[in-house]
Amino acid sequence: MVQIRHLSIHHKKDLTDLVRDLSYTLRPGDKTVIIGEEGNGKSTLLKLLVDPALVDSYVEYSGEIAVRDELVGYLPQELPAVDRDKKLFDFFNELPLFLDFTPRELAGISNELGLPLDFFYADQPVGTLSGGERIKAQFARILLQRPTVLLLDEPSNDIDIATLEWLERFLAASLLPVLFVSHDETLIERTANVVIHLEMVRKKTLPRHTIARMPYRQYIDERMARFEHQEQLAGKEQEEYEKKMAKYRQIEAKVEHQQNAISRQDPSGGRLLKKKMHAVKSMGRRFEREKDDMTQLPDTEESILLRFQGTKPVPSGKTVLELDVPALCIGETGIVLARNLRLHVGGGEKVCITGRNGAGKTTLLRRIADELCARSDLRAGYMPQNYEELLDGSKTPVDFLSRTGFKEEITRIRTWLGSMKFTAEEMARPISEMSGGQKAKLFFLKMNLDHANVLILDEPTRNFSPLSNPVIREVLQAFEGTIISVSHDRKYIAEVCDRVLDWTELAKRGS
Repeated sequence: MVQIRHLSIHHKKDLTDLVRDLSYTLRPGDKTVIIGEEGNGKSTLLKLLVDPALVDSYVEYSGEIAVRDELVGYLPQELPAVDRDKKLFDFFNELPLFLDFTPRELAGISNELGLPLDFFYADQPVGTLSGGERIKAQFARILLQRPTVLLLDEPSNDIDIATLEWLERFLAASLLPVLFVSHDETLIERTANVVIHLEMVRKKTLPRHTIARMPYRQYIDERMARFEHQEQLAGKEQEEYEKKMAKYRQIEAKVEHQQNAISRQDPSGGRLLKKKMHAVKSMGRRFEREKDDMTQLPDTEESILLRFQGTKPVPSGKTVLELDVPALCIGETGIVLARNLRLHVGGGEKVCITGRNGAGKTTLLRRIADELCARSDLRAGYMPQNYEELLDGSKTPVDFLSRTGFKEEITRIRTWLGSMKFTAEEMARPISEMSGGQKAKLFFLKMNLDHANVLILDEPTRNFSPLSNPVIREVLQAFEGTIISVSHDRKYIAEVCDRVLDWTELAKRGS
């Protein structure tokens, strides 16, 4: 049994609470998703359940965490550094149960995950696998441990659509209790039957949590309906209150005028007016007390992303990209990922490239970014899959976004960051300490400030919460420039992209 009792998590550096008085029991049959905006402690909560030492450097906690008689299968958000240089065979062979699996059983796991039959015995270092292949390798190792409970931190990151669909089927059919974090709305909608929602309200000063034993979509719909009802009720009560106060002010002004106008020779009338004013003031105090009991507007943590401003669209007749790649290789290794790739993109198009993991999509997008970012007739912005390619973790968000360092520019940047829910403490924090979603926001903000009219996006929605992703899609839908992207997010593909190209289709065009 996995049980949490009165858990509070306190951030040591920011001196803020991430979670306050959370109690929850993971029951058999539970497929529990933890949702919340970027930096709200979702991954921290999972790590605490696995091993408190994983978060000891930046948080402290109180309360009780009990993981009794369970063999936990844990998938971290990032591949541990200690595993990156291991060859695949060593990665699996170090597990005590690995040699107990028959070749047929290993083949079954390989087939389920869409991996080569010799995957478990390969000499390839784990760190050289594609993002999706790394996730599959970690998931395979979890299955080899025969776990009794699964704690999964972003299992949907970087895996292709076929594997996403496998993961959905696996989670839906699994008899094991599952506690997971994911940003893939489709996956959550199809698998989760319990929701833990972590929020930071009152300008990110007050943690709040909601536990709902219902499917995700039902929770969101009921939450929105409840908020709409609360807004309507609060609006009606506010309107009635203002009418009362307007009438009260009229009476108060009238009595005050009568007091000023009464003659000193009429002390009896003055005393009556004084009593009347006392009654009027009493009425005002009563109205103020009623105001304290009025329905308040919903205190919610809204996801915010600046809309692109100042973008000068590329004319629809202009060629943004004319790509002809005889052979796409990994760096200077000489390993050929694909041959005869051709792609034409015109102004205003929103193109998405999909395909199996390890095919070379990220390598191709990196090549496209190198070409387009060097052109002077375009303003191209690039968001890589691995943020560290362009982010210096030692810098603060302000340092990353600043060009001149002038006081006026710094003030503007702080204002923009504040509008995207960065606190003053987070603006001064090294980027290396930030969540993936916060880093993604920095890329979007930089592209906005640079007035980019061509966006090159590698998995743009992968680190945003399921609550933020509808906003991201809306912003990209409204973007007036050109988008060239790689994504496995089915909602993003359906709602944002007007042209979807499978990897095999790209190669076919060039054959």
